[in-house]
Amino acid sequence: MSGKFITFEGPDGAGKTTQITMLGERLAGMGIKVIYTREPGGTEIGEEIRRILLDPSNTKMIDRTEALLYAAARAQHVEELIRPALRAGNIVLCDRFADSTIAYQGFGRGIDVRFLDELNTMAVAGVVPDLTIILDVDPVLGIGRISEKRAVIPGADKDRIELENMNFHQRVRAGFRELAAKDPKRCKIIDAGKEKEAVHAEIFRLVNEVLDNESP
Repeated sequence: MSGKFITFEGPDGAGKTTQITMLGERLAGMGIKVIYTREPGGTEIGEEIRRILLDPSNTKMIDRTEALLYAAARAQHVEELIRPALRAGNIVLCDRFADSTIAYQGFGRGIDVRFLDELNTMAVAGVVPDLTIILDVDPVLGIGRISEKRAVIPGADKDRIELENMNFHQRVRAGFRELAAKDPKRCKIIDAGKEKEAVHAEIFRLVNEVLDNESP
């Protein structure tokens, strides 16, 4: 079986980390080599950029700077980690990828989507997900989940993006929904408000279809 690139997207608090972990453990139990990664991040350089992007104290960051930093982290991520892992035949599970730029910087910030498409094209250099799972959740519920989680972890404050107002998060959600409607073959939207076991079952069914396509 050749490598497969599966990305997880959705508004903040949709449960991406939980679902990636559940899927990865199930695939590993089937003897499949899984690589976990995230954006921004995934590499040493990417993690440094992540700290800058999510630091709540960086209140002076303008929208164009934000978009360019995400793209820079993505370019490094693709060449240093994702492309080599796929060539080696691994299943790469990535928490966010290029679609997040369209949803957050395009729909959320209002940056021209055509410009962001060109920026993403340069950053990904031909690497496109085989499957994108979009976990859809009402931002009121999603941000509420984050607040509850942060409350029980000392010093775990919300990041710069999570602190945005609810109108911003609603625009982001609308962006993900539009992306799913435009590319239904790759992007599969799942109701993330359901119990996590039910969400996982739906995700595994979709992933299994992608893996079955590679069966001899």
